[in-house]
Amino acid sequence: MQHPDSPKYQQQKLAAIRAAASVFARKGFHGASTTDIASAMGIKQGSLYYYFQSKEEALAEVCLFGIRDYVTRMEEIAVSQQSFEARLLATVTSHLSSYREKNEALKVHNDERLYLPEIKRIKLKELGSHYRQLLEGLFKDAVRNGEARAGLDCHFAAQSVIGLCNSWGELIVRDPQVDVFEVIRKCTDLLLNGFVHHRLGDANQTLRNN
Repeated sequence: MQHPDSPKYQQQKLAAIRAAASVFARKGFHGASTTDIASAMGIKQGSLYYYFQSKEEALAEVCLFGIRDYVTRMEEIAVSQQSFEARLLATVTSHLSSYREKNEALKVHNDERLYLPEIKRIKLKELGSHYRQLLEGLFKDAVRNGEARAGLDCHFAAQSVIGLCNSWGELIVRDPQVDVFEVIRKCTDLLLNGFVHHRLGDANQTLRNN
């Protein structure tokens, strides 16, 4: 047996997490079994317990793997001195490219994490809330600096960016032919420029009339 701190073990553990992510993404938590995960790794079921003590532990590891890195990237974007537009592009790029890099793990986090007991979701909730708060901070900075319109609901804006990215992220996972960078470009353009070509004053008048 490899020592848990050895590079060889860490490499094998990562392979186990990726195998579990693939199985959970395809079958869901309840439809998957430890036998399925072991089969995806090409090992016997008994050997899987060297990496996970249970199917629940495997799900927890997959979810944490899926979300941890892209939260760290958001922390780096949040302290950047770049313009709002550049930071929003960096956010969308990081979020959507995470789906291609992490592939199924981020999808499993979004779809299956609620099957974990509350105590095992605490860290995931903390990371998710931290990500949203950092993104809200980007919008608040933009409002304060005059880069975004006054009165913008920054919480709603942050949740909308997350929702848009998660929705497209699921498609990126399902279809390897999707051009991630084209999706990033179009999502960022939509967020910055909207759908309708008009002056801000005209838009405000339309809202008042409705």
